Amino acid sequence: MIDNFKNDVDEGLSKSKKTLASKYFYDTKGDAIFVEIMKMPEYYLFNAEMDIFKNQTQDLIDNLGLEKKTFFELVELGAGDGTKTKELLKKLNDDGYHFEYVPIDISKNALHQLETSLRKELPHVNVTKRQGEYFKVLSSFKDTKALKVVLFLGSNIGNLLDENAQRFITSLSESLNTNDKVLLGVDLIKSADIVLPAYNDKQGITKRFNLNVLERINRELRANFNLDEFDHVPEYTEEEGIAKSFLVSKIDQKVTIGALQKVFDFKKGEKIHTEISRKYNDTILNTILKNSHLKIISKLTDSKQYFADYILEKV
Repeated sequence: MIDNFKNDVDEGLSKSKKTLASKYFYDTKGDAIFVEIMKMPEYYLFNAEMDIFKNQTQDLIDNLGLEKKTFFELVELGAGDGTKTKELLKKLNDDGYHFEYVPIDISKNALHQLETSLRKELPHVNVTKRQGEYFKVLSSFKDTKALKVVLFLGSNIGNLLDENAQRFITSLSESLNTNDKVLLGVDLIKSADIVLPAYNDKQGITKRFNLNVLERINRELRANFNLDEFDHVPEYTEEEGIAKSFLVSKIDQKVTIGALQKVFDFKKGEKIHTEISRKYNDTILNTILKNSHLKIISKLTDSKQYFADYILEKV
């Protein structure tokens, strides 16, 4: 894992337009900061999707076409703490649906914590956690006859460039059988005055989150980034529909990364691109889906029309 980190940092900072992969935000400290982000008043994404799961639970079940007499596997990619999913699990369990919940995550710790909380809160739900990469795990039970309903929530797909999202969706489609469903949560395109504060809050939590990647490089790769000499700068226009986060050098400076035995030059105002968050509408999503066998069959939105959970079916 450290070799991947080292190689990705080397490759990203060696580009003419520097980049650092957003997946490296998430170490122990980054995970804790992201929990703070989800609780920020400006960060509408979590509350918007929670609105759907809490207030339209039966609509989700109906639109997924689930029947009490038919067993199905409810598979979640990157379940996190399962806060939203628990609303659906509780309703399915209380109403007597016959299912198994299968959270998939690369993190053994995340899965253990989720399993522990479910055992306490929903002891009668049948849970089979699976650690590993999404598609490796999915392909391992492709031959099972049970209907699969795959949850990919939180607009996590929005962290991928459109061409990568298209490849992701195509791979997901290939891992499913005909009539399997996908519940895909996406952030909808909206005005900058709503979107930008979610990535640049007044308390500076998102700034700490973005800067944490430099702190991690310092700690794990023996670098000497001075965090005070970098700003966190988000960009977004409704026309493009993509929120972007950058770290921007305040001064001309040199940074040494000991593990790479390299020195990197930064000009004043030079950007490191760290994250994207794509916002969607029907047209964009249909473009993402075009090479797959997944088709939109339904769409539920929150009360403010900020967020959508699309229901897709493999045809």
